Amino acid sequence: MSNPLPTWNEGAAKEAILGFVDQTCTDGFDVAVPVAERVAVFDNDGTLWCEKPIPIQLDFILRRLAEMAEADPTLRERHPWKAAHEGDYGWLARVMAEHYAGDDTNVRTLGAGVVAAFANITVDQFEESADAFLRETRHPTLNRGYLECAYAPMVELIGYLRANGFASYIASGGGRDFMRPISDEVYGIPREGVIGSAVALAYTPDDRGGVITRQMSADYLDDGPEQPVHIWTRTGRRPVLAAGNSNGDIEMLDFTQHEDKPSLRLLVLHDDPDREFKYVSGAEKALDRAADHGWTVVSMQNDWAKVF
Repeated sequence: MSNPLPTWNEGAAKEAILGFVDQTCTDGFDVAVPVAERVAVFDNDGTLWCEKPIPIQLDFILRRLAEMAEADPTLRERHPWKAAHEGDYGWLARVMAEHYAGDDTNVRTLGAGVVAAFANITVDQFEESADAFLRETRHPTLNRGYLECAYAPMVELIGYLRANGFASYIASGGGRDFMRPISDEVYGIPREGVIGSAVALAYTPDDRGGVITRQMSADYLDDGPEQPVHIWTRTGRRPVLAAGNSNGDIEMLDFTQHEDKPSLRLLVLHDDPDREFKYVSGAEKALDRAADHGWTVVSMQNDWAKVF
């Protein structure tokens, strides 16, 4: 292929990717990586698709919390139902800023509402709701549907890796079961390749094969130090490529390094206010670590010929 990544501008980031794949996949290199070990992992929100003004799944959850508060007035005085009912996105922004700064006090409050929003329904019912939301809802400012908010260069990168024998996984703080219905269609990553966060589940037998129901408790949050654990649990491998965009991805990017084979760590920088958004909030530590550890910073503005 004369230009295998046409949506990427020529520059250091593209050169790093092409050089890594060439080094990984060329048999003549002493450090060539066997196909079975070519594992790539990607964060989702802010790395594979847009996360501003709020993450897409959070929009999905807030709409459900607002419905619950409308039906039960007593919920309107308790966060996160209060924020959802009043459209108080400032509270939500503060919660996320606190989380990325290391304070999860209010994240636990938000998490309790997240779990309650879709508790006691079957996984099939949840998937139907998530799938319909993603197909029918438009981004509030970008004038496109949510399924059109995936970053074209990252989708192209996943396809390029697949053509070179890589297995790609989504290792995201977002909900595993929220992403699964559309992961293959949008990214070319099959549903079994989605690792994200999860709630507790329970199986109940019946004469039709039984049902799996979402419980009123979290199973795990796939973020920070939990990301490498769940990557290893699912893949049994230390990845050779990882891509993230925030402080919550630091441990995943750290985990993607080897003494005896090439590796590539990509950090997506949101610096394009005209085509997407410009912000570094929640990524300050990651950017410092990228500079200190030789990660490849991907500038949306400079490295991407197109965003969507």
